[in-house]
Amino acid sequence: MTILWIRGVSPYQQGDNGTDVVINEVHFNRTALDSYNYRLYTNGTLSNGTNCFLAFQGFRPHLFAENGTVVSGTSCYAPINGIGQHASLGLAFAIMFAISIFFSLLNLRKHGRRYLAHDRRWNALGRRLRWFWLLFVAACGTISCFMSIDVDRNYLQSSPLTLQSVFYTLLMPGIMAAVWEAVRHWGVWQERQIYDRDAYAFSKASTRKRQEFLLPILFYIFTILNIILTIPRSWSPIEQQHSPEQTAQTARPVATDTRWRTASFTALAGTLIICYSLEHSVYRYKPHPHTATAQFLFYLHAAPSHFLVAIGLLGLKTGYAIASAFEWSLSPLKYDVHPGWLYGLGYAPVLLIIVLFNISGYCELNEDKALIAQRTDLQSARADDIGAAKPPPWWKKQRLRSFARDITGRMATPDQVEMEKYVELGILKPGDKDDPRVVMTRRTNGGSGEEGHGELPTQVVEFGDRPVGLVRESAEGTGEGRRERFALD
Repeated sequence: MTILWIRGVSPYQQGDNGTDVVINEVHFNRTALDSYNYRLYTNGTLSNGTNCFLAFQGFRPHLFAENGTVVSGTSCYAPINGIGQHASLGLAFAIMFAISIFFSLLNLRKHGRRYLAHDRRWNALGRRLRWFWLLFVAACGTISCFMSIDVDRNYLQSSPLTLQSVFYTLLMPGIMAAVWEAVRHWGVWQERQIYDRDAYAFSKASTRKRQEFLLPILFYIFTILNIILTIPRSWSPIEQQHSPEQTAQTARPVATDTRWRTASFTALAGTLIICYSLEHSVYRYKPHPHTATAQFLFYLHAAPSHFLVAIGLLGLKTGYAIASAFEWSLSPLKYDVHPGWLYGLGYAPVLLIIVLFNISGYCELNEDKALIAQRTDLQSARADDIGAAKPPPWWKKQRLRSFARDITGRMATPDQVEMEKYVELGILKPGDKDDPRVVMTRRTNGGSGEEGHGELPTQVVEFGDRPVGLVRESAEGTGEGRRERFALD
């Protein structure tokens, strides 16, 4: 990044006569320059407070004395520098923030769906808020990091530095809210699981509900205070970093004033509330150990590990916010701050929290699906306790097929209908003479045939209970009057 000279008024180079001056090998009328309040500064700029033009190396503006018009001039805020380390890292982080939006949307779709009937006690919005905040944080990070490219390339700082600083500042309350909603809803999910197993588990009076009502209010008070103290302000002094003198007199006092310092401590207060909320949920909804050694590490073991990592990363960013509010050389508002401070402690913790939550969201089940699975396991356990055997899967499928056949009116083939009829009666299909329950078969005249062909013969099978050793003895008659007799073997 180009290092600017100390910005002071530079004397003109004398030209051909008393009213002629030379600026970067270009002749100007001194009277015209004074008339339009143009001054040449030591950082190589020609400015009158409203317009500013570069006047060094290959930049050679021309001034018309008649009307003060400048031609062939390049603005002092033009991106004439190359992309350096600051801009390269900003581009890489911007791409990663943009990619995280896609995965956050997938997790929002996965965990925001309902598979159970609506219950006012368990609002689906609570489990969606974490992903909404992560989308907001990713969008702010993408814009801020993309703006760092122009911050690196501009000769003098202007609106890109302001946009980078504003959206960077919004990362703090946004990531705090994302972690808070994740921790808070985890406690709600633990309560829901216990309540689903036992509706009277929380009938005993306690301060639990009162604390769960007050903690969100207190957290969002500190979060809103953080936004009010940092965002609604005049950002023009932050851009005044055109020279070391101007930076020390204008930008530095604004970036380290009382408002920034107070805002950093409100972020610390919000982080401590998140820690207490996690401790509250573990204390209320997790079974307590009995040994003294286990109780000492109870909160660390019972809390989800990704929450502990997320709170640690949030604490790292909060510490950097406090340090930068007191030390200007560490401030992310400084346009040439060392990239290690800005990206290592400013952007990296936020991006890591987003990645951590997306990975955990991908591995976790939708809460409604998890609750349905728990109910199925609980019903199976209760059935085993009372000795009620669970029907096999084919039994349910067969009943569903029968129900669907009755509803749709689709009948089976005649052979299937006949077979089902005899199976329901507990006998085999007629004609199976090897059936031990067949007592007698005979042929008789049936109903009338079609088109006057007479009566059709019908086979009648008589069934009865007989001993296993009963065999066919003889047959009398032929044709329609044929009878068969059976005797014991």
